[in-house]
Amino acid sequence: MLNGKELILATKPFAREIRYKSWLYTWSTLTLLLLSLAGTLLMPHFTLQLCCSILAGLLIVRMFVIYHDHQHHTILHRSWLADIIMTGFGIYVLAPTSIWKRSHDHHHKHNSKLFSADIGSYPIFTRKKFLSLQRGQQRAYLATRHPLTIAFGYLSMFLLGMCLKPFLSSPRKHVDSLLAIILHITATVLVIVLMGWQSWLFFIFIPFFVACGIGAYLFYAQHNFPGVSFNTNEDWCYHEAALLSSSYIEMHPVMAWFTGNIGYHHIHHLNARIPFYRLPETMKAIPGLQQPKTTSLRFRDIYACFRLKVWDADSKEMVGIS
Repeated sequence: MLNGKELILATKPFAREIRYKSWLYTWSTLTLLLLSLAGTLLMPHFTLQLCCSILAGLLIVRMFVIYHDHQHHTILHRSWLADIIMTGFGIYVLAPTSIWKRSHDHHHKHNSKLFSADIGSYPIFTRKKFLSLQRGQQRAYLATRHPLTIAFGYLSMFLLGMCLKPFLSSPRKHVDSLLAIILHITATVLVIVLMGWQSWLFFIFIPFFVACGIGAYLFYAQHNFPGVSFNTNEDWCYHEAALLSSSYIEMHPVMAWFTGNIGYHHIHHLNARIPFYRLPETMKAIPGLQQPKTTSLRFRDIYACFRLKVWDADSKEMVGIS
């Protein structure tokens, strides 16, 4: 079995972009997204509009993973056209580049550190720290991890977390966050005034609700699952953080397509330069990556992830509040 450094080196041959595939998947996903959004307005029946709306939400998730890889400089790096497309998409999806790249890079550098992982991730308190907090602080902590907060990621994680809070904390640094809010509100008002609230529901609300809810949960389950490990800064190790603190989310092939293989999250954290479309072949080729800590999108596994609230330093596991 390869050790940590050898395992990282073994992934390097896969950390090479296949340029035509990057463009093919980018353009095809954008085209399908635009067609599905058009369908939310043009389809003649309520049921067809709803189907297009849900499909648009799923395609936003896939496009977000492509955007995510571009922000890692994994695909389409140094392409001015890709920079324009991805900057525009980041604003559209309420995750502008100024806040997404900074927070996500921090997350990769500090994943599973008990006292450094709050930026770009869900907060993790030890049981001892949680019990020392005042009631209001405990409720605020639990609220950030509540299923409803994650389901309404459209408001909690994206509009507030990715746009409003960053702009209020540093207006000059996060002008694009303000731009995203203004454009989103303007689009909402125009669609309601010109086409009615039903058009807004199908064209804006449902796609964003679906996409942001799925995205918020995936980000949660990638690092909050039974068997996850956390460490103090002194005991932290990069490759162990990737393999022991990042899950492999088992999915149906259709859902894996819509989520851009982001379920292979242990591999992504081991080497973020592997394009999303090469993650399955990486896992297949390297035995050391084939026994990850696993969860899924089945109800029992979702329930098991949501039960986890704090890190128990004595038993070295995530536990609930009892």
